[in-house]
This record gives sequence, structure tokens and C-alpha cells, in this order.
Amino acid sequence: MKIKELAYSAQQHLQTRTGTQFKRAHIYELLAAAFGFNSYAALSAEAVFTKHSPTSRHVPLYDGHIKLRCIEIGYPLDTAVKVASILAAQIAEQGIGIVRLDDLIAQLLYGSGLEEWPNDGKHEDWDDKEEPWVNQEEQISPLLLDCLNVAASRNHADAHYALALIHAPAYDDFDGHEVGSDYWYRQAQDGRELTGVEKEWADAYAAKLAQDEKFMHHLREAANQGHPEALLELADRFNDPTFFERHPLSVNVNPSRVAEIAERMGRHQDTRRWLTEAANSGDTEAMRQLIEEYDRGDLPRCWTWVYLAKLLGTDLTQDEYIAIHEDGTPYDDDIGGPMYASGRDGVQLSSISAQQEAKARRGALEIFAKIQNI
Repeated sequence: MKIKELAYSAQQHLQTRTGTQFKRAHIYELLAAAFGFNSYAALSAEAVFTKHSPTSRHVPLYDGHIKLRCIEIGYPLDTAVKVASILAAQIAEQGIGIVRLDDLIAQLLYGSGLEEWPNDGKHEDWDDKEEPWVNQEEQISPLLLDCLNVAASRNHADAHYALALIHAPAYDDFDGHEVGSDYWYRQAQDGRELTGVEKEWADAYAAKLAQDEKFMHHLREAANQGHPEALLELADRFNDPTFFERHPLSVNVNPSRVAEIAERMGRHQDTRRWLTEAANSGDTEAMRQLIEEYDRGDLPRCWTWVYLAKLLGTDLTQDEYIAIHEDGTPYDDDIGGPMYASGRDGVQLSSISAQQEAKARRGALEIFAKIQNI
């Protein structure tokens, strides 16, 4: 189903049930109202329609909103009352819902393993503590893809980035298609008629090339519009430095991931900046790396990180070792055999003056207070 088909279906259903003629543009307005938006333009700026979304169960909560919007666009009260009931029931029956673009992007990143699901209170369209989109493949419906493509055609950067994530190849798969498939693909391109497994390989390779092309197109379009996560993806996959040249620390991305990418690209100044951002957000691993690699020449600053980590429940000065088997699994006395140690030493720092220590502790407390308020 595409968005035009959804609107047409709703239009025909309402006209049949109410005996009233509806403009197609008004149907879009009523569909948006069914999910609490004041206009279709407002919905399109923030969300897209999809199927199998938990939000489809919330439509009856907005029947009053549908009724009000129906009156606002020129229909009489008795018609509006019927429309509210009929449209809400149709949407629920068809399993139509919406997903906000920031939620969609967060879920796609979460599903790819690039990010942890954000615990920031901004993704609350889901029931209680139920994790959204248990079946992600089912959630990426033809309706959602059509809505994303429509939004992308209107230069919506988030829509382009969401499509890039949907079409993204695995990190070890881009330009790494199955050996032999490219040969049979080229044979087909040269006009050779293929059958059997050779044709399957050639077709699979062609499909993968098309997916890669969609991925790169949408990623580049999002990046061209300054989308920070798209720019970061270009840096991660293709060592494109544009992200670091265009975005300040205030941009809303995972600073630890940015620091890792910067380090891999040999951008040591950027690595230190983003590690510091991560540490200021409470990342104790970033604090350890700053102490061991980037802030060694500033002892008071290093001690600030040590004191901050302690406030967060981690003692960076303590050794971290566990007993393991030869294969790296935790040691089990019931299995026995040779025992090995795995882990790392705690950080070791020279002492500082009492005045410096007091200042370092104050600095740690100030950062800790900001972290608590994030």
C-alpha cells in the first residue's frame, strides 16, 4: 500500500458510509488529525505513516481531534461526528499507524548495533516498557517506504537518512559481494542468457548493486543537507572528513562513536575533543583513554577524571582482572584446567598538591552535577 492508496481507500470508505463527497486533500488532513496533528503538513514534517505500529491502537483517543479538524475544513457537525468514528475504526482495522522520524532513525541505528536505544525521554510513542518494533522487517512496510520516498523527494534530510539506513549494507559487505557473482552479472550484462544458479547469482548481484546505489544516493543527499549523522556515516564508512569540518561539539550524536571514528582517521585533535565530550557526559572509558593517551601532561585534569569516575561508581585506579580459560571464557572451577588472567591495570598517576586536588575534586563535582541533570 502507498500513501495515495491509503488516502483513496479512506476517501471511498467515508463517502460510502456518510453519503458525503470529500476532497482528497481533506482526507490527508483527517488522516493527520487521527494521530493528533493539526495538519498534514505538520505530520509530514515529523512523521510518516506505516503499518504494524503500536500507534494504530491510539487512534480512538483522537476521534475528537478528527471531528474538530473535519469541522475546521468546512464539513457540518453531524458529518464530522460520523467521520470521526468511521475513520478511526478503519485505521485501526487496517493497522495503520505512524512513526516519528527521530524514533525511526533511532530504531534503525539501534537495530544496526551502531547505537544503544536512547534513554532520553524523547521516544515515548510506545506502550509502557514494551520495546518498539519487535519485528523490524515487518515494520519497514511498503507504506512507510513510500512515505519516506515522498518526503525525501521534498528534500527532507531525516527521510533521506532513514532510507539510507534501511538500504545500508553491512559494514563488511559494501563492495564485498560474493565471489563469482560479479562475473555472472557481467556475463548477463554482455547479453549472455543465464539459467539456474548462475542466473540467481547474477540477479542477486544486480539487486545488491541497486541497494548500494540507493544507500549512497540517500546518504549523500542527507549529508548535502547537513544531516550530522549522515555526515558521520560518511566518515565512518568512507573516511570523509566533512563531519569534523562542519559540526561543533553541540551536535546531537554519540561522542564516543565520533571519537572512535576520528581516532581511526588519524584526527587526534578531534579524537581528544570528542573523548572529552564523552567524558563530560559520563563515559568512564573515555575518561580512562584521556588519562592514558591525551591528558597525561595535565595531572590535575587527569585526577579530575579519576574523581568524576568515582562519583559515577567506577574506580579507575583499581586493577581489573578475571580468571579465564584458554579460549577466553570465564574460568569455571567445575571444568578445571589451566587458568589465565585477563584484564588491565588501573591507571597510575603521580600525586598532586592539596590545592590542585581540591580544585580537581570541585571540577569533578561540577561535571557530575551537570551529568545528573542531563
